[in-house]
Amino acid sequence: MTHSTLPSATLPTALPKLVIFGAGGLGREVLVLICQINEACPTWELAGFYDDQAPATAAIHGVPYLGGALALNAVAEPLEVVVAVGSGRSRAAIVGQLTSPLLRFATLLHPAVSRQPYQHLRIGEGSIIGQGCILTTDIQLGRHVLLNLGCTIGHDAVLEDFCSLMPHANVGGEAHLETGVYLGTNATVINQVRIGARTIVGAGAVAVRDLPADCTAVGVPATIIKLHA
Repeated sequence: MTHSTLPSATLPTALPKLVIFGAGGLGREVLVLICQINEACPTWELAGFYDDQAPATAAIHGVPYLGGALALNAVAEPLEVVVAVGSGRSRAAIVGQLTSPLLRFATLLHPAVSRQPYQHLRIGEGSIIGQGCILTTDIQLGRHVLLNLGCTIGHDAVLEDFCSLMPHANVGGEAHLETGVYLGTNATVINQVRIGARTIVGAGAVAVRDLPADCTAVGVPATIIKLHA
């Protein structure tokens, strides 16, 4: 009797396991994004949620809550992690806590967002790019940048690590957002404007000139209303 074996090319390959750190509203939106990515091309096995603040239920839309940062650092198998927290300062703090060598940060890009070689995009690890975003050409995104729904990024723009753009924020060509900048919903930074580190540009504001680090600016044109300690 002869025994046939399945050719190696047809053997199923296990998908890498992915977890979401952040069990709030953004975490649920990222869950939807992961499902959309997997529908287009199976990419990850979603293993669960982590958060230092336990949710009200043991599972979120059928995905189990598995513990906080200590539990995640104690995992015994390789895991990919995406940090689904809206504040860049908070994301940076969480990333700094996740020190296990078994953890690697995943980059999520909605399948309908164009990222072709001819666009010359550089996207750092851990970044999240949601549905409806448009990136044109020669753009640099740092580590753990969040582009929520429908954001636009113009040519030669630079967004440093931990920048956070809420839905429909717009960044013009050659603009530069330093580390941890936060743009509220529908905020705009026009061409060639530089926003200092950790500055907040409020919802609907339009930054028409450079803003320093560590302030909050609102209105049209964006005017500083608060300096952060």
